[in-house]
Formats: sequence, structure tokens, C-alpha cells
Amino acid sequence: MSKHAIVSQILPFSCVDGPGSRLVIFLQGCNYQCKNCHNPHTISLCDACGDCVEHCPEQALTLMASQDALSYDIALQGAVVKEKSHIVWNSSLCSQCDTCLAVCPKKSTPKTSNYTIEQMLEVISSQRHFIDGITVSGGEASLQLPFVIELFKAIKSSEHLSHLNCMIDTNGSLPPTGWHKLLPFLDGAMVDLKAWQQDTHHYITGRDNHPVFKSIELLAQHHKLYEVRLLHIPGITDYDVEINALATYLQQLPSDTRVKLNAFHHHGVGQVASTWPQCTQADIEALASQLTQRGVSNIALPALYI
Repeated sequence: MSKHAIVSQILPFSCVDGPGSRLVIFLQGCNYQCKNCHNPHTISLCDACGDCVEHCPEQALTLMASQDALSYDIALQGAVVKEKSHIVWNSSLCSQCDTCLAVCPKKSTPKTSNYTIEQMLEVISSQRHFIDGITVSGGEASLQLPFVIELFKAIKSSEHLSHLNCMIDTNGSLPPTGWHKLLPFLDGAMVDLKAWQQDTHHYITGRDNHPVFKSIELLAQHHKLYEVRLLHIPGITDYDVEINALATYLQQLPSDTRVKLNAFHHHGVGQVASTWPQCTQADIEALASQLTQRGVSNIALPALYI
């Protein structure tokens, strides 16, 4: 079990990232460039340029020389990145001022950690009595698929952890070959359908949505589709103008698939998305009503707005 992952954050407890109480692992790196991303620092991998080191007011960052640094491979955006030198982050010194994010040319974060399978299992084991399962999220978790597969496989084969269910939160871009590798160890997936029309989806994310539909349908076929998530951005996403087609599609999914409506807000977004209208409770309730009228059931509304 030598595989390891680049992790941006671990939440020991969450009740909004899948069923029950969950430990959530946020992996660094994403193949989308969503204008509305609430965590844009999780998109790019730090390339160890070192610009952030001298600007850190707490001296919590160090540029590790290549001869001393860990070497690892990670699949990202269809390419394999081999990183030799890297930034070492001392979390005990960090004040979370985010100066490093402000000065980074890539708007990435150096505040990541490398975890082996064994190390991650130790973290999960320490919480096993308090959680129902784990969710791997991102960024886009499927970009580090070998780690996710080995982690889920290890959990399923562990005497102490096998009671935990294993889920993934994804943008749905993983090809079918990848899903088939993961399916034997996967209990469920939560998939973001960011827009109905291809042009709208491409405008928001920079990527086409055909792979998303394929992922949703494959997961539904194998009874692994837990939730389809719709992030409503009034005037930007096209759910309301494509309501008939959207409702017809959602109705064809298994009846136990949740349709989770999320409300767009400005927290963390930048540039053009900060000028987009925020989604109100009235906006969400109107969308939910339109879907319900067209026969869509099992709709989940946000717990909080803005």
C-alpha cells in the first residue's frame, strides 16, 4: 500500500457530505475551472515556485530542495505531473492568514499534506466509532483515482473499518473505465450536474458535460448513484429554462436517488462570479416546486442559505 495522495483538508465529522456522520477527505487538484468555485485554491497543484515562502508572515512555509523532497506522481488533467521539490507547510506556525494564496501566481495553496494509505487509515481508524462512513471529495477526487481505489479497498478488507461505507463526491468527469475500477469498492457517488445545456456547462466550468451524463447513467445502472447535485445560480445556470428536459431526465433515475438543490453564494468566489446574483431561499423553492410539479421526487433543499 505505497500509494499516497495530496490532501488539502480532512474533516473528522460532517453531516452534509453523504448519509449519516462522515469523515471527509478533500483531495487537491481539479480538472474543471469553474467560475463559481467556492474553493478555487483547491484547483491547481502547487508547483513549488517558492513565491509564497518569503511572504509568509509566520515563516510557516519552507521550500524543500529536490534532493530531499518526496517524489510522487499524480494524474491531473490528463497528464502525469512528477514533482521533486515542494513546499513544506508547518501547520503549527500557520495563522491561516492566506497571504500565500494571495501571492500565488496560480492561486493555489501550499497548505497541503501528503498521506499514504497507511497514514489515512490511521486517521479514519481514530474516528471509526463516531462515523458511518467516509467521503472523498476535492478538488476532483477522481484525479487521484489509484489512491481512492486502494483506500476504499483497504477499508472494505479491514476488520475494524469494514462497517464504514465509502462514497465519492465528484464532478462526473471520470471515464467509464475509471468507474469500473472503482465500482467494486464504492458504496455511492454524489455527482454535480452544473448545467443542462453543453454551452452553459462549458461557460461555467470550461469543460463539456457529456461525460457527466455518462457517469450519472453508469452509476445509476450499477445502483451506486446516491445523489445528483444542482447548484442554482439565477440567470446563469439553465435549470429553470430547461426545466422540462431536466425533470424528464431526473425522473428516469432510480427513485431512491436524491436530487440535492444547492444555493449559489459569493463566499470564496472571485472575478466574474462575484457579480452574479446570489441564490435566495425563494429561488430554490421555486425551482423545487417546478421539479415537483413535473414528477421529480426525493428533492433535498439546502440547510442554510448564504
